[in-house]
Amino acid sequence: MTPAQSPVPISDALHRKDQPALEIDSKQSDATNKQNYKGFVAGMFSGVAKLSVGHPFDTIKVRLQTSKDAHFSGPLDCTLQTVRKEGVRGFYKGATPPLVGWMVMDSVMLGSLTLYRRLLLENVFSKPNIRAWSLFSNKTPDLQTLPSFGHGIAGIMAGTTVSFIAAPVEHIKARLQVQYAATKSQRMYSGPIDCVEKIYRAHGIRGIYRGLGATILFRSFFFFWWSSYDILTRFMKQNTSMSTPAINFWAGGISAQAFWLTSYPSDVVKQRLMTDPMGGTLNDGQRQFRGWKDAALAVWRERGWKGYWRGFVPCFLRAFPANAIALVAFEGVMRTLP
Repeated sequence: MTPAQSPVPISDALHRKDQPALEIDSKQSDATNKQNYKGFVAGMFSGVAKLSVGHPFDTIKVRLQTSKDAHFSGPLDCTLQTVRKEGVRGFYKGATPPLVGWMVMDSVMLGSLTLYRRLLLENVFSKPNIRAWSLFSNKTPDLQTLPSFGHGIAGIMAGTTVSFIAAPVEHIKARLQVQYAATKSQRMYSGPIDCVEKIYRAHGIRGIYRGLGATILFRSFFFFWWSSYDILTRFMKQNTSMSTPAINFWAGGISAQAFWLTSYPSDVVKQRLMTDPMGGTLNDGQRQFRGWKDAALAVWRERGWKGYWRGFVPCFLRAFPANAIALVAFEGVMRTLP
């Protein structure tokens, strides 16, 4: 996830000496409207960088989340089996949907988050009586600056918005990732387009969007991502001599890990729901879960509380480098484009 700032170089927009981090600025918004193409192009490069670094970790995570205990003994065993049976390409199964969808997802996330931040500042957090009781606002007493709590609320709203794009992308990705056969002829789906076509013929648009509710729940934890990103950015700016790119790198990576520490159990449930057999004319098995509650209960019955953290290690290892590098790529392209 690229930082939720409008397409102005984040290193410039978030850390100007004359304004607090992530402050909403009308002139900045005007400049943004004139340079939307930069965010579009930079978001594409960010998505490619993140996927290149993070997708192998994600594949191991999804396989551990959805497999039986006897299949893999742990992350290392899953990695070794994947290499031995499928080669390095096995780590990139299901990579096409997020690669294609990330450009759109980033655009929606960046745009909606910027809009929600502005609306929250103008209509909610600029009012002293509301500002007085909002969390973390004492760190940013300026009524023209959105507090960290406001960034978290905007994150929830933007997470809900982008879920309508992310749900089908992640659904198709997950089903491709749990195909263990080394050759395409032995797999149910030959690729993302074939997967979409088969699910749509059998279950319609509702089948494509299976797991939407679980996706919205999972992305509600964006509150912790964007609020912690704002807190860390402010702290590092005030207490270190690091450069702006370095601050963005470390704040982005650490806040991504904070997000996964709080959201991971909901991701396990989401993945179980998205990889559950669809049934019907698809002939992929009998459906087990009607919704995310059924999937959550199944995880508890099978493995107890540990089940909600299965596959956490590769996910946590992925969170920092994937998001930090995505941010570096985003900012580099933003600075390069005319």
